[in-house]
Amino acid sequence: MNDDLFAAITSLEKEKGISKEVLFEALEVALVSAYKRNFQSSPAVRVSIDRETGEIKVFSQLKVVEEVESEEQEVSLYEARVYEPRCQLGDYIEMEVTPKEFGRIAAQTAKQVVIQRIREAERELIYENFTDRTEEIITGLVRRFEHKNVIIDLGRTEAILPVEEQIPHERYRQGERVKTYIMEVKKTTKGPQIIVSRTHTGFLKRLFEMEVPEIYEGIVEIKAAAREAGHRSKLAVYSSNKDIDPVGACVGPRGSRVQAISNELKGEKIDIIKWNEETEEYIANSLSPAKVSSVILNSEKKEATVIVPDNQLSLAIGKEGQNARLAAKISGWKIDISSETQYAEKSFSAIGLADESAGEAEGENNESAGLLEGLNWDDPAAVAEDAPPAAEEDAESAAGGDTDLKEESGDEVVEEEPQKDD
Repeated sequence: MNDDLFAAITSLEKEKGISKEVLFEALEVALVSAYKRNFQSSPAVRVSIDRETGEIKVFSQLKVVEEVESEEQEVSLYEARVYEPRCQLGDYIEMEVTPKEFGRIAAQTAKQVVIQRIREAERELIYENFTDRTEEIITGLVRRFEHKNVIIDLGRTEAILPVEEQIPHERYRQGERVKTYIMEVKKTTKGPQIIVSRTHTGFLKRLFEMEVPEIYEGIVEIKAAAREAGHRSKLAVYSSNKDIDPVGACVGPRGSRVQAISNELKGEKIDIIKWNEETEEYIANSLSPAKVSSVILNSEKKEATVIVPDNQLSLAIGKEGQNARLAAKISGWKIDISSETQYAEKSFSAIGLADESAGEAEGENNESAGLLEGLNWDDPAAVAEDAPPAAEEDAESAAGGDTDLKEESGDEVVEEEPQKDD
C-alpha cells in the first residue's frame, strides 16, 4: 500500500475519531470486490492488510487438480503440496494470488473506501451528537428555503424547519440567526435528518430555563404548559420553597424576563400561573387573568363548571375562546364557563322555580286586567261609587270644621231677606 495512504489512515484516527481497525476492515472488504471485478477468481477470496506495514496480500481458495485448466481457480497437486503437504486431489487450499499490478487497483479502491468511511463516520458522529441533544434549543443560520421549509445551517450539518413548525406570520431572512427546538433526529440514506420547531411547547419551556436561573437550578419547577404559537401561552409553575414566588421569578424585575421570551416568540402573550395541588384552585388560576367566583368539579367525567362574575365572562372565555382552550389544555379538565347570572337561571330552571314564578306573575297581571275592564269610566255614578270612602270623610270634615269656627267666633249671622219691590 502507498505509504502516504497508510499515514493518512493513521491521522484520520486522531482527527476524525475513526478507528484505524474499522478503516482496515472496510478496505479489506472493498479490495475483495475490486479483485473479483478485475480478475477471474474463485468465489472464495480473502484480502489481508498488514496493520504495521500496510502490505496487501490476496489469498484465493483453489481446487487441487491433476492438470490445471484455470490458473485463477485451480492448482496442481505438486504445487499445492508445497503449501499443504497433506492435501489430496479435489481438496481446496488457500494460496496467495496477489497480482503484481494489484497495487494500483488497491490504491484507487483504498482512496474511495477511505472517503466513504469518513462520510459514514461523520454522519454517525453527527447522529449520535444530535440524538443526545434532542429536546434542546439550538441556534443556527437561515441558509435557504425549500417548498416553504426553512433549511438552517448548524455548522457540521443542516436542520429542517417545516412550515407547520413555524410561528404563524413569522418571516425569515437568509443569514438570520434563529433559535429552534430539536424535535427529532432520523437516520436516512443521505445522513442524519434533524427536524426542528419553533411552535413546540418544549421550546417555550427551554426558553424559560435559559432566561430564569431559578428554573435552571431546580428551585422553580414548570409543572405544565399550553401554547397556541404566535398568539398566547400559559405556563404553570411551582416552588417547594415557600420563600420563593414562582410567578414573580418567571416574570422578573419589571417583567424583563417574560418580556425577553415574548420578544423571541414574536410578541406572543404569556400567562404565568401558580400551580396548585388543589384542583379547584388550579383551574381557577388557569383562567387568569379572569377572576373566578367558584369551581364545581365532576370527577367522574373530569369536567369542571367555572362560575365567574358577569363582568368577567368575556375575559375568562378570551378572544374566540382562546383563554378557555388554553386553560383546559394546561389543567387537563373540560371546562364550562358561566356567569353568576347564567348559573342562577340554570339552577332555578332545574328545580322549576322559574316556571312557577312566571305563572304567578302572569296570574297577577290577568287579575289586574279584569279589574280594570270591569270599571266603567263613562258612568260618573260608577266612578263616584268606586271613589274611596276617605274622600267623603274628608269632605264632611272640611264642612264640619267651618261650622265649628263660626260658632266659636260668637258672631251672629243674620240672613238678609231679599227685598221686595214695591
